[in-house]
Amino acid sequence: MSHAKNKVEWCLKKAKRELEEGLKHRGIVEIKPSIDEAKQHLKKAEHNIKALLSFEKTGFSDWSTSAAFYTIYHCFLAILAMNGYESRNQACTIAAMQYLKEEDKTRIDDKLIEALEEIEPNQAHESNVIELREIFQYGTETHIDDKRLEQLKLLCKEAIAQTKREIYPEGEQQKEN
Repeated sequence: MSHAKNKVEWCLKKAKRELEEGLKHRGIVEIKPSIDEAKQHLKKAEHNIKALLSFEKTGFSDWSTSAAFYTIYHCFLAILAMNGYESRNQACTIAAMQYLKEEDKTRIDDKLIEALEEIEPNQAHESNVIELREIFQYGTETHIDDKRLEQLKLLCKEAIAQTKREIYPEGEQQKEN
């Protein structure tokens, strides 16, 4: 069993236990696959990328890192919803995406999954979106350099484009937009 599958199993058990205790789950639950829920998460991702661009224009580029993280994250939640999962845990969401990739149930690019993976402190690299978000969310810097910001924008646009290709059959997205 792969590490991702083991993690997903743990997340499913965690959520089940929490629900049995009458708590709001903080793991993954299986749901009926929902294209409507997937589309709503995609809309949220598109909303978040607009926030990223707005933060850039108004001089709050440090907040762009959080908007970038949540743009990609909602793309992942969209793909999970299509595949019959609801996640309320970032680590579980990433594991589920890795598992879906292993099972050939998503074609999302590995670089997008890797952008949100938790990394060990000795492997920290400032191109990892989660690392950038933590630097700017918890640190004192208030400006991200233009090159990094451009990379984030491109990554977010790619996440949205790939998610649209997964959600919409050929041609359908043109009708809705």
